[in-house]
Amino acid sequence: MSGEANPFESLQEQVDDAAAYLDADAGVIERLKNPERVLETNLTFERDDGSLETVRAYRSQFNGDRGPYKGGIRYHPGVTRDEVKALSGWMVYKCAVVDVPYGGGKGGIVIDPTDYSESELERLTRSFAKELRPMIGEDIDIPAPDVNTGQREMNWIKDTYETLENTTAPGVITGKALDSGGSEGRVEATGRSTALAARETFDWLDDSIEGKTVAVQGYGNAGSVAAALIEDLGGRVVAVSDSSGGVHDPDGIDARDAKAHKQTTGTVSGYGSTEPLTNEELLTLDVDLLVPAALENAIDADLAPDVRADVIVEAANGPLTPDADAVLTDRGVRVVPDIFANAGGVTVSYFEWVQNRQRFHWTETRVNEELERVITEAFDGIVDAHESYDTPNLRTAAYVVAIERVVDAYEQAGNWP
Repeated sequence: MSGEANPFESLQEQVDDAAAYLDADAGVIERLKNPERVLETNLTFERDDGSLETVRAYRSQFNGDRGPYKGGIRYHPGVTRDEVKALSGWMVYKCAVVDVPYGGGKGGIVIDPTDYSESELERLTRSFAKELRPMIGEDIDIPAPDVNTGQREMNWIKDTYETLENTTAPGVITGKALDSGGSEGRVEATGRSTALAARETFDWLDDSIEGKTVAVQGYGNAGSVAAALIEDLGGRVVAVSDSSGGVHDPDGIDARDAKAHKQTTGTVSGYGSTEPLTNEELLTLDVDLLVPAALENAIDADLAPDVRADVIVEAANGPLTPDADAVLTDRGVRVVPDIFANAGGVTVSYFEWVQNRQRFHWTETRVNEELERVITEAFDGIVDAHESYDTPNLRTAAYVVAIERVVDAYEQAGNWP
C-alpha cells in the first residue's frame, strides 16, 4: 500500500462528491471544505531528568455552524497539520449525519507516548491545556480522547482548565472517568455504534449478521469492542490484528479472550492456536464483513481490487482513500462510512456533555438505548438519501445528509462581516 493519500484532500473530495447532488451555493460549499482556524503551537515541557523538550501540537476548529466545536486529541508521531484539519472536518459531518448539535474540531501532539513516563505525559498534557484554554469551553470547543489518549489525559485537561479559570466546568471535555463527570457507556461507544451499523446494514440487505465471518484490522478499544459486540449479535470473528501483525482462525476467535491476551502480552500475535498473518493479508481475507479500525489510508487503490469482503464498516477515520472507495463501489462492495459507523463516540460524548450541564447522571442502559436510537435513525436517513438521490454509495449519501444540515444551519443564521 502506498499510504500516501493526503487525508485533507480526501475529505475535500468527499465533500465535492456529495455537493454535486445538492443545490447549494458554490461559495458555501468551498467554505465547508476548509477549517475556520488552526492553532499550531510548540509545547516545551520538563523531562524527568530535568531537561527540556519541545514538541509540535495542533488544534483545528473546522466549522461551528451547528454548535460548539467537538473532537478528540491524539498523541501520535504521525500527527500532521493536514491530518488534524481532515479529522476536524470529518467531525463536522459525523455530528451532522447523526444530528448531534456540534461542529467539528480535532487536536494532536506529535509524539510517541510510549517514549515518556506518566509524569512527563501529565506535564505535557497540562502544557497543551494551557495553550488551549483561550479557545475551549463548555459552549465553545469540547475536546475528547482519541488515538493514544483516554480518561487520564481528559481528567488532566479538565483539572488544568478548571484550576486556571477558577471554576467547575466538567462539560469542557468529554471522555472523562466516571468519578470526574464521565458517562456510562462512553468507553464502548465507538465499537458499539460500529456493531449496530453492521447489524443495520445486513438487515437493509435482507440478510442477518448471524453466522457472518468477520475480520477486524486494529484491535484497540474500538476494534476490540466492535468485535465482541458483533460476536454477541451472532457474527463469527475469524481474524484480528494490531500494529504488530494479526492472527487468523477460520473456526473462529473468541473476541474477548483475544483482547485479554493483548492486554497481557501487548499484542494479539501468538493468541491461542491461530495462524499468523499480516495486516494486508487480513484486509484481503475472504470474509463477509471487514472492520478497519486502525488509522487512515489502510486500503488504497492498489489494495482495493484484492479486498474480498462483501461489507466494510469503517470503525477508523478515513481507512479508505477516495480512489479505493471508487474501486470498491464499482465492484459492488457495500462500504458503511466512518462518519456514521464510528459516530457512537461523539454521540455518547454529547450525552456526557448533556449530563454535565444538567448535573444529572444517566444509567448505562439509558445511554445504550439512546445511542441505538440515534444510530438506527441515522442509518434510515442515509438509506433514504441513497435511494432518493440515487447516490453511488452510502458514503456519498451520508455526506449529502450531513452537508445539507450544515448548509441549512449556515443559511438560517445568515452571513455578516
